[in-house]
Amino acid sequence: MLAILVAGCGSREFSAPRNLDDACSIVAQRPQYLRAFTATEHKWGVPVSVQMAIIYQESKFIGNARPPHQYTLGVLPIGRQSSAYGYSQALDGTWDEYVQITGRRSAQRHEIRDATDFMGWYMSGTRNELNIPMNDTRNQYLAYHEGRNGYRRGSHNSKAWLMRIASELEGRAIMYDAQLRACGRI
Repeated sequence: MLAILVAGCGSREFSAPRNLDDACSIVAQRPQYLRAFTATEHKWGVPVSVQMAIIYQESKFIGNARPPHQYTLGVLPIGRQSSAYGYSQALDGTWDEYVQITGRRSAQRHEIRDATDFMGWYMSGTRNELNIPMNDTRNQYLAYHEGRNGYRRGSHNSKAWLMRIASELEGRAIMYDAQLRACGRI
C-alpha cells in the first residue's frame, strides 16, 4: 500500500494542473509554481503572467513533457523531433549553456524553479541582444521558439501557425495577469 501512495505522489508532480485557463486555480493547486515564477520575476524581470503563458504553450505545465516520437512508415519509431524536455522545453544544448554560464550544475529541467530560472536567463539574453522587452510576450516567445538567431533572420515570419500561436500567447498572458490581480496573487 505504501508503494502505491509513494508512486502516486511522484506521478502527480508531472501531471498538469486542472483548468489551465485559470491562473488563480493553477497557483492554488501548485503554490510552488507561484514561488518559482515570483523568484524569476525578481531575479530576471520576466512577469509572472509571461512565464505562465510560455510554459502553457511549451509543456501545458507538465514537468516531464517531451516532443512526440516521430515515425517512419507510420509505425517505426525514429526518435523525437528535438531534445526539448521539461516545463520550459529547453533543448539539450541551450540547457547545457545555461548550466555552464550560471554554474547551476544541479538544475533540472523537470523542476519548476529551475525551468523558470532558465526561461528568465534566456529571455534576459533576448532582451539584451534583440531589445525585446520582458513584457512583450509575443516577440519574446517567437525568439524563444526560433532561437535568437532564427528570430534575427525572421524565420518566424514564414510560419503562419507560429505567428498565430504567439499572438494567442500574448492574449493568454494578459488574461493570466488580470486573473492573478483579481485573486490577489500579484
